[in-house]
Amino acid sequence: MVKEVKVGKCINISSDGQGIVYLDSKKTFVPSLLIGEEAEIEILYRKKDFNVGKIVKLLTKSPYRINPKCKCSTACGGCCFQNLEYKEELRIKRENAINIIKSIANINAKDSKIIGMENPYNYRNKIQVPFGYDKQNRLVYGFYKIKSHDIIPIEECAIEDLSHKSILKDIQILMKDMKITAYNEDLDKGILRHILLRVGKNSGEIMVVLITRVFTFPSKQNFIKALKEKHPEITTIIQNVNERKTNVILGNKEYVLYGKGYIVDSLLGVNFKISSKSFYQINHDQCEKLYSLALTKAKLNKDDEIVDLYCGIGTIGLIASKYVTSVIGVEVVNEAIIDAKENAKLNNINNARFVCDDASNFLLKKSYDCVFVDPPRKGLDQKVIKALINSHPKKIIYISCDVSTLARDLNILKNYFNIDSIDFVDMFPRTFHIETVIALSLKKLKNLFFFCLGKQKSSLKSLKDIKSP
Repeated sequence: MVKEVKVGKCINISSDGQGIVYLDSKKTFVPSLLIGEEAEIEILYRKKDFNVGKIVKLLTKSPYRINPKCKCSTACGGCCFQNLEYKEELRIKRENAINIIKSIANINAKDSKIIGMENPYNYRNKIQVPFGYDKQNRLVYGFYKIKSHDIIPIEECAIEDLSHKSILKDIQILMKDMKITAYNEDLDKGILRHILLRVGKNSGEIMVVLITRVFTFPSKQNFIKALKEKHPEITTIIQNVNERKTNVILGNKEYVLYGKGYIVDSLLGVNFKISSKSFYQINHDQCEKLYSLALTKAKLNKDDEIVDLYCGIGTIGLIASKYVTSVIGVEVVNEAIIDAKENAKLNNINNARFVCDDASNFLLKKSYDCVFVDPPRKGLDQKVIKALINSHPKKIIYISCDVSTLARDLNILKNYFNIDSIDFVDMFPRTFHIETVIALSLKKLKNLFFFCLGKQKSSLKSLKDIKSP
């Protein structure tokens, strides 16, 4: 097949970090191409509304182009901005986020700020690394190639914690020496599927999770003993057994092989027990900036009763507890609630309690001074939005990891709450991801004209009168 190569110039960067070029009047996404750069571009495939291409030859270079620290950054797809000066990365992320909020919610966020890192590398405190074999049947580990399950061998990742490199390398050597096989997902054979590593930034504690297809495997005890001898800094080793033929990494069965089965780390002076499955922000330093910003925007006082929705292991609520009279954390995952209760005990925090409940059900029981929401990427569902409106908290602090779903939710919430501030935190440098912190305050009832999910309604005596759509 003859390659289709055209010359084009990048005019912008998409929200997922790809260069945007118009070829034959059609938008074409080109990874690693920067604004202002001209290149020979091979069109890889065509879709109805866009094309996807790759750089064949760079004809002009952006003044912001740098040499990436990771040689595999373009292949693995994890770090789309490795070749870009960090200040320019922050500018692009902020501008893209502002444009998305404007286009979806018609809210002007031009006064927003973005908080970056001093050193945007080696920040990941958690990684999940697949093991397998290359075409020469050599044992390798690394990350999956974009849109595939082909492992790109990577012995050093520029954004992972520095402690990970030597541990992974020694695991590979021990596997070879002890004839422990890697998992083959096509044949559903082999032993080791993934290695999960977690490190406590403040504590220095390190967790190693062996994710295996079966519980028993050759030289298991010798393997654990040798790994501990090579790396005495490891504080706990866990075996997670995933017997299913699935892309899901973690299985349901876990066994502690060494240590406590968890690590402890601290955020803003509060200690947290972190298990293999706990949700804990992967960038410790930026997480502290994120939560500090959220608490500042909340303007809490000692009389406040607050709710932490999607509370996970209790991070935001427990950190906020010293500023308020009471905290209630709400989460549908019971294991997370158990961890949150343990974390309250660990820190001798007595004014926080945690309940396993659906967010929308819980909110309708009482009105609170401030509600913190930190949902997954899909954002808030309509039931939760309606419950927030009906419960009329004085303040909402909305923390989001997806600007598009955030803007969708704000397009409804803005009819009932003032948008007091919008700011961004670069939680994932060198990638296209960004965190947003929104402060909202309840509009005065006498000035409100209510809208129910975008449809204008007559003025209501109470937010409680809002009906389900």
